[in-house]
Order: sequence, then structure tokens, then C-alpha cells
Amino acid sequence: MTLNNPSKTLIIAEVGSVHDGSFGIAMRLIDAAAECGADVVKFQTHIASAETLRDAPMPPYFTGEPRYEYFERTAFTLEQWEALKAHCEGLQVEFLSSPFSVEAVELLEKIGVRRYKVPSGEVTNLPYLEVVAQTGKPVLLSSGMSNWAELDAAVNTVLRHHDRLTVLECTSEYPCPAERVGLNVMTEMRERYKLPVGLSDHTLTNYAAYAAVVLGASVIEKHFTLSRHLYGSDAKHSLEPPEFAEMVRGIRTIETMLANPVDKDDVTRHEGMKAIFEKSLVAVTDIPAGARLTREMIGIKKPGTGIRAARLHEVLGKRTSRRISAEKVLMPTDIDWDAGE
Repeated sequence: MTLNNPSKTLIIAEVGSVHDGSFGIAMRLIDAAAECGADVVKFQTHIASAETLRDAPMPPYFTGEPRYEYFERTAFTLEQWEALKAHCEGLQVEFLSSPFSVEAVELLEKIGVRRYKVPSGEVTNLPYLEVVAQTGKPVLLSSGMSNWAELDAAVNTVLRHHDRLTVLECTSEYPCPAERVGLNVMTEMRERYKLPVGLSDHTLTNYAAYAAVVLGASVIEKHFTLSRHLYGSDAKHSLEPPEFAEMVRGIRTIETMLANPVDKDDVTRHEGMKAIFEKSLVAVTDIPAGARLTREMIGIKKPGTGIRAARLHEVLGKRTSRRISAEKVLMPTDIDWDAGE
């Protein structure tokens, strides 16, 4: 799903607005996300006057300041957005930002984003979705607060313009408890829409992301911060760099596992270990040449370099072709396989 490798999970570091309006912190967040192995660094583009009324309520997880003032205070100029995008590209990561209004889409078009991430709160904003889809660019659609009918309408709105759409399971709880992740919804979306799916993960661990990749997620989005002690709505619900880097390593390792199926019948890779750990038939006493082998003469011991233990009943009743000393492994040449009973 990455630009250079369609089979690779697209890992998005969602920095949102944890920069708190600091251009320098935003630049450092890009540095840190790139160092952690993220494919994409995602911001949020808020234009307060286009997005919200001044008296709109604040979410329960962030009541530090009115949302309108917060969006105004933390907004960047067009030139700053262009610089952030250029910094991403210089580090070979993709710049992405979720627009929260048509005006924000227009701003992002000016700086030339490669794709769009539709936040959960815009799923029912069909006029906005029309504008996003009309750009013709790939769309990541976060399903957050929507029910199936609402999500169907959003998906169909985009599909009327193109099919470069990935639907993300998302639970709009911060933090999201394990029992509310909804991995079943992600797999149901893949069947329902016949489209790529992914997970926008609001849990505080990496487990949901790992499980989603195993279940076929092509995109993983995770909130990212330099420190959970930073001010703002998302920092305390985000992964810090060491945690995010560990998630990336885990996902890449899981991808390696999934991309390399093992042939259970190919035991050549185990030949050395089989010789060490499996068992052979051995003589437990001196056995003269021509003796008919009985169970009392034969033990089963390591190493697995002779006649395998599984062949015990093939050997019983056969005659020896030579003298076999006690504690010696029985080899096929020790048995007269053609001798009559």
C-alpha cells in the first residue's frame, strides 16, 4: 500500500495538532516519525471560521480551551504547510493532512497533497466528500462514528468518482479499550465494499495494529507525539517515539511472516536438527549376525541418524546381516530385508 510497495502496510504517524501551533515542534515531529519508520506523517488542517461555530461544544477528553480559539491558535499559514510538506519529502515520507472543511481541501490542493484522509466526523458530510472525491486522489475514509447506512452513503459518494478508496475501521473513543476496537468491523467492511481496509487505532498499545495487519489491514494509523505530557487534545492518547518505532518493527516482521508461507513437507531445513533430536532404533545388547530381531533386542534412542523409530515394526522379525554391538544405531545395511521369515 505504500507508494513504492503496494504489498507493504502503509503506516501513518498521526501527529494531528500535538504541535500546538509550533512550527518548530511540527518539524521535529516529522523528523521523529521518519526516524521511527513511518511511511506517512499526517497533520490536521483546521480553518476555524470555515469549520465550527464559536460556541460549539468541546469533546469530553479536551476542555482546556474553546475549540474555535484552539483551531485558530494552532493553524499554520499556506507557506508553513508548504514547508512542512517539503520537509516530509526531504525525509522520504509522505505529507498528509486531514481537511476539516471544503476550504481546507482547497488549501491542501494548493500545496499538492497526494491523497486525502477523511476524518470520522466528516463521514456524513456528503457535500464535503463530493469535493474530496472530485480531486481524483486516493481517499482514506475513517469510519469512526458512522453506522452502516451512513458509511454506505459515504463510500458510494466517493465511488461515483473513482475507486481509489480505503475504508478504515475506527472507534472514536480516546483512548479506545480493547473490547471496542472492532476488528470484526474491519473484516466486514472488506467483504461489504470489496475495497482495501485498514485501522485507525486509538488504543494505547500496539496489539490492535498487529492483529489488524494479520487480518489484512493495508493501512495502520496511530497517533504520534514527542511526549504524552504535551498540551493538547491528542498527546496523552498517542504513542511516543520508542513505542511507535516498536510498532513499525512489529508490523514489518509480521509482513515478513505473512509473505513467506512455509511448506510443511519441506523438511530439508530441519535435517540437521532431526539428526540431533529425533530417535533411531539401537541395539540394547550384542546381536549376532543372522539373528532374528525381537523387541527385547531393540531400544529407541538419540540420535536420529539410523533407522527411524517409526519403522520399529518393519524391523521386528527380520534377520541381521552382520553382528551389531550393543549401543549401536541400527542402519539399513544391518538388516537382511529380503530374508524369509
